[in-house]
Amino acid sequence: MTAFDADVLVVGGGVGGVAAALAAADAGATVVLTEPTRWIGGQLTSQAVPPDEHPWIERFGATASYRRFRTAVRDHYRQHCPLSQRARVSVHLNPGSGAVSALCHEPRVALAVLREMLSPHEASGRLRVITGLVPDEVERDGPRVRAVRFADGTGQARWFTAAYVLDATETGDLLPLARVPYVTGTESQRETGEPGAPEHGDPQMMQGFTVCFAMDHLDGEDHTIDKPEQYGRWTAPDAPVRAAPQVGWPRPAADDEERRRRVLRPNPDPATDAGVIVSASHRGRFGDNGAYVATEDIWRFRRLIARGNFDPAPPSDITLVNCSANDYIDGSIVDVAPEVAAANIEAARQLSLSFFYWLQTEAPRADGGTGFPGLRLRGDVTGTPDGLAMAPYIREGRRLRALHTITQNDIAQSVRGDRGVRRYRDSVGVGSYKIDLHPSTKGGDRRYDPAWPFEIPLGALLSGDVDNLVAAAKNIGTTHITNGCYRVHPVEWNIGEAAGALAAFCVEQRVSPVAVRDTDALREDFQKYLVARGVELSWPPDVRPY
Repeated sequence: MTAFDADVLVVGGGVGGVAAALAAADAGATVVLTEPTRWIGGQLTSQAVPPDEHPWIERFGATASYRRFRTAVRDHYRQHCPLSQRARVSVHLNPGSGAVSALCHEPRVALAVLREMLSPHEASGRLRVITGLVPDEVERDGPRVRAVRFADGTGQARWFTAAYVLDATETGDLLPLARVPYVTGTESQRETGEPGAPEHGDPQMMQGFTVCFAMDHLDGEDHTIDKPEQYGRWTAPDAPVRAAPQVGWPRPAADDEERRRRVLRPNPDPATDAGVIVSASHRGRFGDNGAYVATEDIWRFRRLIARGNFDPAPPSDITLVNCSANDYIDGSIVDVAPEVAAANIEAARQLSLSFFYWLQTEAPRADGGTGFPGLRLRGDVTGTPDGLAMAPYIREGRRLRALHTITQNDIAQSVRGDRGVRRYRDSVGVGSYKIDLHPSTKGGDRRYDPAWPFEIPLGALLSGDVDNLVAAAKNIGTTHITNGCYRVHPVEWNIGEAAGALAAFCVEQRVSPVAVRDTDALREDFQKYLVARGVELSWPPDVRPY
């Protein structure tokens, strides 16, 4: 058995975990950051999901450290890649010219930038980053977490002790291990008071997760993969989710106009980049000036590399597929038997491979034919042998039963009307995203609900049951509904940064997180520290719902 000790233990090296480790180390605390995969960065890297961001991201609505990350990504491309002159001089360089965000980029670039941001603290010995570790036991002493044990794949137990433990895992893994009260799935309307909540809650009704994949297209070549083992399952008429029609392509009997609109056209002309409508579920594109204009195009939506931005241009764009056709809704991986979770992850992988194979062999083309055999999986982009993401993109896991739970009534325009942004005395950051609920494991429908930009209350990160454990990712006190907007990249970063800064503040002041929240002088001192770090605590008065 080996043991390590630090001021702050951050469990989970995703977006929130990296931000937490950076903030705690910046404040002078000693930090251990653990991550189960080979790559830190979560959504940005191992899950391969380009950032979901809001229309004001270039001006406000994010922390200074998140802005440094975004700037460093752009600088990486300018310094190391053969950009076109137009792309090189663009203030708001978007390497993929993707529609989801003003900054769509490759996962490996995000990984390089995150490692560089952490490297000064690693060099000083203040921070230790350890990958390949999965937490499997928590030792509690009354209201405190005393130690966390990890499995490292070799059979050796590793114990870590720390004054403060931050749960930045993708599914809130420490909450059951530490016996901290939490909730999963949907809550009842009676419990939350949300008009959009069901009459009866269901802990296993969670948003589907997705195994994303990267692909490009080489016209005239054949890169058709072997037919996936579960292809029949995911293309059958009674499939729980269908790896073909669900994305929006009609069957061959559809009229010519509809068929023309719904075909895939990889690699649009770089001069015009005029992509073709593919998925009606995705709308919106950020232009160079941050303006939001309508589009719906699966090729461009999460595109990582647009060949028109490079000179010489690569043979193809590279795009990332994360859409309704590969959202897995046939079961969850939270609070189920390990063999069930493993089977669902493998089925999700098969679903994504089946969708890709369908694109290669059956998707309708503009010329009336079917299939795009030139599509090629890009494992070099995802860091895997097969081109699938290293880890599933998990939208929803366990959520802390927190001192404050954020509900639909606090943010949804459909409920708040014109009352504007809800203010919190204990705000530790801001975010903005629509309430975006993907289909769920028990048949919940896709749902969009415009939401007011929101604040992040410190009470949502804290439990009344344990003194030194802080939620630092998507596991804060939200409901099934509000998780749909607090789960995106810049919000998770802000949550993690606030948690890491809070832990370091508590170490220095020798106070508890709950005391910081409940004591005016302490709370105000902590908020002043956050502001000095570049954390925005409120929104300008002229913002509108998004």
